[in-house]
Amino acid sequence: MKTNRRAFIKKTALYTVGGLALPHLTYSNMKGVLPQQGLKLTFAPYDLQLKHVFTLATSSRTTTPVMLTKIEYDGITGYGEASMPPYLGESQKTAARFLNALNLSQFTDPFRMDEILEYVDEAMPGNTAAKASVDIALHDLIGKIMRQPWYKIWGFSPENTPNTSFTIGIDKPDVVRQKVEEAAPYRILKVKLGGLNDKEMIDTIRSVTNKPLCVDVNQGWDNKEEALEMVHWLKEKGVEFVEQPLPKNRKDDHAWLTEHSPLPIIGDEAIQRLADVKDAFGIYSGINIKLMKCTGMREAHKMINLAHASHMRVMIGCMTETSCAISAAAQLSPQAEWADLDGNLLISNDPYEGIKIDNGKIELAEKPGIGIKEV
Repeated sequence: MKTNRRAFIKKTALYTVGGLALPHLTYSNMKGVLPQQGLKLTFAPYDLQLKHVFTLATSSRTTTPVMLTKIEYDGITGYGEASMPPYLGESQKTAARFLNALNLSQFTDPFRMDEILEYVDEAMPGNTAAKASVDIALHDLIGKIMRQPWYKIWGFSPENTPNTSFTIGIDKPDVVRQKVEEAAPYRILKVKLGGLNDKEMIDTIRSVTNKPLCVDVNQGWDNKEEALEMVHWLKEKGVEFVEQPLPKNRKDDHAWLTEHSPLPIIGDEAIQRLADVKDAFGIYSGINIKLMKCTGMREAHKMINLAHASHMRVMIGCMTETSCAISAAAQLSPQAEWADLDGNLLISNDPYEGIKIDNGKIELAEKPGIGIKEV
C-alpha cells in the first residue's frame, strides 16, 4: 500500500500544465485569468446577498463581497474563496491586486504545499482572506488528485463533528422571533449582542425557545465589571459561552473576566493567526479560528493543535461565506469543541453545494477535496 501511494504521488508530482499566455487583468473589471505554465490561478468577484440585514454591535450590512478562486492542474480544478466583511479591511479590489501579483505558474508540483503557501503568505503583508482563497483552492485540488476528503487525509473521524450554531443578528423582537423560527433545525443558537438591547434580545429568544445559546458581543461591551454581571445573568438564561465581550486590545480586562467568569470567554477578533494563539493563553478560555483571518486551512490546522496543547478550547467559525469556504472549514471541525459554520445558510445566492447539516450536526461527505460542486 505504501509503495503504491509513493508511486502515485511521484506520478502526480511529474505532471505539468501548459497554457497560453494571457494578458494581465485590469482592475476595472476585477476579473482575470493569469498567464501560467504550472498551476493556473483564476479569480472573479462575487457579491453575497444576505437573507436578512446582518447587524453586529458596530455595523449592519445586506451584502458581503467575496472573491472566488480556482486553481487548475492537469485538468483538475480546486475551488477557493475570500470573504471580506468590512472589519477585515479587504475588498475585491485589494484581493484582485494581491492575486494578480502572484505567479503560481512557477510551481509544477502542487504537493509542495508548504513551499507554495509560504510564497503566497510572504508575497504581501495582510490580505489574509485573499491568501485563504488560494490555500482553500490548493487543498481542494490536492484532495481531488488524491481522491480523498481532507478530514480523511488528516485522519479525523467524521462522527466527531460538533453541532453548528445558527446566528441570530441584532434586531427588533418580531424579526428576532422570525429568525428563531427559521433556525428550527439547529440545536444551538448564536446570538449577536453588544447593542443597546442585549437583555431584550435574550428575553425575546427565550420567549420562543429553550435551546442552548452562545453569545458573540463583537467587542461591544466596555466595562469589565458590568460585563461580569451580564455574564452571570446570561448563565441563568442558558448561555454556554461568551465571545469577545470587550475590545480586543484590553488583554488585562479579558484575563480578569476569564478568571472570574462562570462561563468560558472566547477570543475572536483578538485571535487572527498562529502567533496570537500563544498570547491567548491565560487571557481566554478558548479561541475562534476562521479561515479568512488566518490565511486558510493550513494555518488553521496548526492553530488547533497549538490551542489544544495550551489547554484551550476551539471553535471553528466563519464569515458570511459560500459553501466553498464553509465546507473547507468543516474538514477541521472534528477537532473542534464548537462550530459556527452557518455563513452559507445566511445567504440567498450560494453558487456551490457542499456540506450538509443533519439535525444541527455537521455531516462530512466522502467527496474529495473540500467536498463541493458548482450549482
